[in-house]
Amino acid sequence: MAAQIIDGKALAARVRAELKARIAVLAERGQRPGLAVVLVGDDPASAIYVRNKIAACEEVGIRSWCDRLGAGTSQETLLARIAQLNADVAVHGILVQLPLPKPLDAQRVLESISFAKDVDGLHATNAGLTLMGRPHFRSCTPYGVMKMLETTGVPPRGAHAVVLGRSNMVGKPMAMLLLAADATVTICHSGTRDLPSITRQADILVAAVGRRNLVTADMVKPGAVVIDVGTNKTPEGKLAGDVDFAAVREVAGWISLVPGGVGPMTIAMLLTNTVEAAERAAGLTH
Repeated sequence: MAAQIIDGKALAARVRAELKARIAVLAERGQRPGLAVVLVGDDPASAIYVRNKIAACEEVGIRSWCDRLGAGTSQETLLARIAQLNADVAVHGILVQLPLPKPLDAQRVLESISFAKDVDGLHATNAGLTLMGRPHFRSCTPYGVMKMLETTGVPPRGAHAVVLGRSNMVGKPMAMLLLAADATVTICHSGTRDLPSITRQADILVAAVGRRNLVTADMVKPGAVVIDVGTNKTPEGKLAGDVDFAAVREVAGWISLVPGGVGPMTIAMLLTNTVEAAERAAGLTH
């Protein structure tokens, strides 16, 4: 029997509907969540991502700004702009769209964002708090994956979760969130020996490597939950994941789509973090 589909697009719509209710409560207190997005350079893919984020903000009622800076923007100019946004009480969240043009130092830029406004969850303080099991802001993509797991009804507690990838943005925080949910976690990467023997043990398999069709049917445990974080382009220019979807769907119990899976949920959790930041500023908890 083919695996059931984890529909990230439908789940993201439900999350946005819930956020509208929370934003209405904030409005009663004269507060409106604000997200500032900083886009440096003219990378077409980054421009599309930013446009999608701005549109999602407008849909739920979050005020949003997009600071577009030229590719030749200096490190000092960018840091000065972030300092202004840190000090602006109307801005509850700050997102710097990655990747940044060279020679800008992305890590230094991310660390310059106030951790209280780091709604992408990439500041070292937020990463450290996630490691300690008491996150302030969760990294958006792993946060979205955890929400997707909830819809399957498969409890992480006691499950063997295998994460493919060790990036600071996805792999590492993904492992920490699964560990906090009492899963037994294995992280695999380019140096892992005999990868299929490990992935076949996974009750929950999260693929976040960036290599098209890396995960094949013979690498998946029957009935496993498979969530594909990969974003790769086919020769025809279409979006494809790290998982051989058609083949793996015949083995897995649950599987996510690409596109229409983790992508919409990443944006939904960015909005969630922004609303949470505004709630903190208003003295509300959720």
